[in-house]
Amino acid sequence: MAPLIADLACVLALAIGGKSSHDASESDWVVLAIVWPYAVAAGLAHAWLASRGRQTRQVWPEGAIVLALTYVLGMVLRVISGRGVAPGFLIVAAIFLAATMLGWRVVVHLATRRHRSV
Repeated sequence: MAPLIADLACVLALAIGGKSSHDASESDWVVLAIVWPYAVAAGLAHAWLASRGRQTRQVWPEGAIVLALTYVLGMVLRVISGRGVAPGFLIVAAIFLAATMLGWRVVVHLATRRHRSV
């Protein structure tokens, strides 16, 4: 459950950053319009891996799978919902989600490894 919450925090941060950069004058509810496709996608990615007995805390390959499914399915759901996917957004979202979703996993891995060696 904790990995899913961490990934949802990552997609929420993406949505909040997107709102503040592009929709600052909009209601705060626009964050929900931005975040829901990626939140659904992340939830489905976690559920799919969990159904196969895979731990989603690992950086590789599980973290990369969660990242890829969150990004691709999130973009598909975003398009279906009528929101745009400008080339710049595709790049920024990919970099941000990779840095955050894989980044927290790297930190946990290093901290766990360091703690075990002490």
